[in-house]
Amino acid sequence: LLSQFDPDNTGYISTEKFRSLLQRHGSELDPHKLEVLLALADSNSEGRICYQDFVNLMSNKRSNSFRQAILQGNRRLCSKALLEETGLSLSQRLIRHVAYETLPREIDRKWYYDSYTCCPPPWFMITITIVAFFLYNGVVLDRFVLQVSHPLYLKNALLYHPQLRAQAWRYLTYIFMHAGIEHLGLNIVLQLLVGVPLEMVHGAARISFVYVAGVVAGSLAVSVADMRAPVVGSSGGVYALVSAHLANIVMNWSGMKCQFKLLRMAVALICMSFEFGRAVWLRFHPSAYPPCPHPSFMAHLGGVMVGITLGVIILRNYEQRLQDQTLWWIFLSIYVIFVLFAIFWNIFAYSLLDLKLPPPP
Repeated sequence: LLSQFDPDNTGYISTEKFRSLLQRHGSELDPHKLEVLLALADSNSEGRICYQDFVNLMSNKRSNSFRQAILQGNRRLCSKALLEETGLSLSQRLIRHVAYETLPREIDRKWYYDSYTCCPPPWFMITITIVAFFLYNGVVLDRFVLQVSHPLYLKNALLYHPQLRAQAWRYLTYIFMHAGIEHLGLNIVLQLLVGVPLEMVHGAARISFVYVAGVVAGSLAVSVADMRAPVVGSSGGVYALVSAHLANIVMNWSGMKCQFKLLRMAVALICMSFEFGRAVWLRFHPSAYPPCPHPSFMAHLGGVMVGITLGVIILRNYEQRLQDQTLWWIFLSIYVIFVLFAIFWNIFAYSLLDLKLPPPP
């Protein structure tokens, strides 16, 4: 093909030859790919098409240069919205629904709909939910939820406790403990309803990064701002995902076409506020297991800060290389500086401040 349409081996094909190729073989192509190819031809004012862009499209790969090349053809590409497609199967309607839930641009929605294969499936969010629900609370302790009033509340190897902060795994594993059935239930609902669609679009690597970054920021925020309290629950990771998604919707309000978006945002904010308010009330309520106080609520705030910084950048840059984004490096540097600061704080500040910590469990 390249030797036929590019005999001089320049890496480009003239738009005239490119159009003749599309007319000859257009019936063999997927309609969505044909739309993008036509938009690519229309958008080019130099009379030639980069052959590598054509290869990228046919192999389901995207690059920044290819994305920029088809921006000018966006008007033609969006002439028929994905919502107008009829005769779709149940799985196709689900994929279309996820596209409209998470992506603000029609060109991205069509691309996602065309290229998504459910391979791999959204395994991270499903796995972390199953582990949180069953592995520790259900199997080890023979109970689904470990209440904070239970005698075994502090006597486990997962919960973060200020006296045991040297055990580094506790800054992550505290997410498998929850302060009651309502705490566990709300986190799981938000995790699945928001996390699974986001992972379907952005992939396990990006979503797991946001989630884990929120979890770590949550426990470190507690160790800095609420130094005497333990931490339980996956709210740090959940709030990172939800706040990133809500912030992305607000920033791209006109482009988001999800149904009842204002109502759904209000419901999500009410649920988050209720859960956060409950955590604040529980923190200052007399402890059922003195002298250790109830779990801290600062993990929620740590997750929110990660969501509206790193999370927004990740969700905004669908299928683009984050390494090329200046703002990504700025927020990543701020996050790394905070983690390093919190580590040194945990090493030195507790002894310097001479805090009276609750006894180890």
